[in-house]
Amino acid sequence: MKAVMPILAIVLLLCFTIAPIPPSILMTFLVGATLLIIGMLFFNVGVELSMTPIGERTGSVMTKSKNLLIVIVVSFVMGFVITISEPDLQVLAEQVPSIPNINLILAVAAGVAIFLVIAILRMLLSIPLSYLLLLFYVIIFALTPFVPKAFLSVAFDSGGVTTGPMTVPFIMAFGIGISAIRNDKHAADDSFGLVSMCSIGPILAVMLLGIIYTPESTEQVSDSIPSIANTVDLWKLFSKELPTYIHEIAISLLPIVVFFTIIQLIVRDINKSTIIKIVIGIVYTYIGLVLFLTGVNVGFMPAGNYLGTIIAGLNYSWIIIPIGMLIGYFIVKAEPAVFVLTKQVEELTDGAISSKAMGTALSLGVAASVGLAMTRVLTGISILWFLIPGYFIALVLTFFVPKIFTAIAFDSGGVASGPMTATFLLPFAMGACDALGGNIVADAFGIVSMVAMTPLIAIQIMGLVYRIKDTKLHKELASQADQVALASYGDMEIIEL
Repeated sequence: MKAVMPILAIVLLLCFTIAPIPPSILMTFLVGATLLIIGMLFFNVGVELSMTPIGERTGSVMTKSKNLLIVIVVSFVMGFVITISEPDLQVLAEQVPSIPNINLILAVAAGVAIFLVIAILRMLLSIPLSYLLLLFYVIIFALTPFVPKAFLSVAFDSGGVTTGPMTVPFIMAFGIGISAIRNDKHAADDSFGLVSMCSIGPILAVMLLGIIYTPESTEQVSDSIPSIANTVDLWKLFSKELPTYIHEIAISLLPIVVFFTIIQLIVRDINKSTIIKIVIGIVYTYIGLVLFLTGVNVGFMPAGNYLGTIIAGLNYSWIIIPIGMLIGYFIVKAEPAVFVLTKQVEELTDGAISSKAMGTALSLGVAASVGLAMTRVLTGISILWFLIPGYFIALVLTFFVPKIFTAIAFDSGGVASGPMTATFLLPFAMGACDALGGNIVADAFGIVSMVAMTPLIAIQIMGLVYRIKDTKLHKELASQADQVALASYGDMEIIEL
């Protein structure tokens, strides 16, 4: 309720003031919001009961085998299969012109799988994350001159949408399970960073696709605006789409269930009560994701699209920037994977990095990114004017903040750009771009990548503040210790006299 109600309030305020929308779209939005709340409830409970223990268990068992080939093969297969079934990727693929959906999905899945292997090897070999991030982002920006301008935004967006509600909980727990085998002092720091590495692969893969396929610009906006005459039509709209997500999420969960079953049959060291709890958690996760994705895709997407069109069509269209920032601030709180990340960060740092502080930093970062994205929609400025300075600042900060903050920051970027961004903010930008007569592929796409970029800076700034305060505290403690030592020395002199 805390996550969704602010978004609901903002949209209703806009609907009854400057951006009137048809009652049919408003009703689908309200029903979608209800499904979203119920879905998030089931999903969060289900992840706690099932996805986290499954991921940790798979990671630890795989590492204990001490067979590098097994580690590489299992990591690649898991990364590939889970990404193919990621709902966010399906949403993006359907909105991208000129490249067949299956080609885009397979390329992105291969990119995630390869970089998941690289991320696992980095953990096992204790290679600093900042070095690899610097190397691969230099390669990415070196390729940009060869990628068609209209396709750059899609390439960077793909890195954000692939780390969604299906992949993030499993990949993060997977990393925690692997790091638990290590006994060195940097094991906890290295438990994060998998999501950030898995976000790089899709960008490179789609950039290569952009070089192969010449994308055509498109002026078409998603035709997801429904026409509803009565409540029966409203029910038919949701009931028609529900089986699609029932099928999609079943496919998404199946690989994880199969892998865990195989591991359990081989190892056989989990008691019956734990298995029952995991099965119940999988059912909860399944119900939650079905309701959540039905709500956001059927209810939120048309509302976002229509609102963007209406607001951008006003005489004072600049107002879309502060409105977008306000929506961005609150919408990240409704991302299901953000809940997973902030909770795991708080647990692994023993409360040193609180979920509240993480949430505030992410909200501020996303608000800034949506404001910049709306500026792009209004002006048509190339996305590189934002991404190159942004990633430069983020990569420079990696050398000045504690390692764990770097890993958490780059993970946060992928986590923040989930289904809420893909199904509300992206249609919002597309609707605005259409109303202004801009190039949708070049100007509207890119909002996901902007949302994925700013948390890298926001969380690392939080880490920089943490380091400064920590250094100051250590100096104060050292000073007090010196004073105590001097006082004790004076007392000893008096005793001697």
